[in-house]
Amino acid sequence: MAKRDVIGRYQGSALGLLWSLFNPLFMLAVYTFAFGYIFKARWPGLSNDPFSFALTLFPALLVFNFFNECVSRAPSLIVGNPSYVKKVVFPLEILPVMVSLSALFHFFIGFFVWCIAALLIVGSIHISVLLIPFAVLPLILFSLGCSWILASLGVYLRDVQQIVNVLTSALIFLSPVFYSIETVPEKYRGMIMANPLTHYVEMTRSLMVFGNIFSIIEWIFLFTFSGLFALFGFWWFSMTRKGFADVL
Repeated sequence: MAKRDVIGRYQGSALGLLWSLFNPLFMLAVYTFAFGYIFKARWPGLSNDPFSFALTLFPALLVFNFFNECVSRAPSLIVGNPSYVKKVVFPLEILPVMVSLSALFHFFIGFFVWCIAALLIVGSIHISVLLIPFAVLPLILFSLGCSWILASLGVYLRDVQQIVNVLTSALIFLSPVFYSIETVPEKYRGMIMANPLTHYVEMTRSLMVFGNIFSIIEWIFLFTFSGLFALFGFWWFSMTRKGFADVL
């Protein structure tokens, strides 16, 4: 189903799956031009060349875009597939998993584009990028938990889709995507750190850009939190799915 979802997105287009490669490549070029040459943005502690900011920004956007794709599609997953609920004995809980796998495909395509760009511009990439699968695993679990909850709520409250769209639009600015956590004023830093996405963004950026390997204790804590949240989301979905057929 994940494979069909990915292929179906580009079905009928002339370039087909190549669009999944061109999209992040084009966006990386746009970020370099906009932030490097127009805004002349520079990341603290990095060189002043116009490419550094884009290469630092891109890993954070990979994390946010993965999460955004999962939660944005979640509220319509059950509502958009009523036949799975009413006519077929179907494990509805795999629909959010399917979306997560589809989003993961695009994440690693973007990751591949970033690695190529870093090799061409900087001349090397850190060996720590090999640990990216470990950094992404807690993100997948957290996104799955959110998706199961939102997929369930989307059946009973049709406004959930609009609420999610508004919240994700704000969330990108409440996460350290376009800025470093060190630049946040001390009185607001606690609020930013309370956002779970902050930790996924910082861990991914640290591995890809700065070559810093995360603490095992920090990873275990993040993995445990994400795993427990995924279990809660699955429990919530299982408890509320009994009424799906009646509502639909």
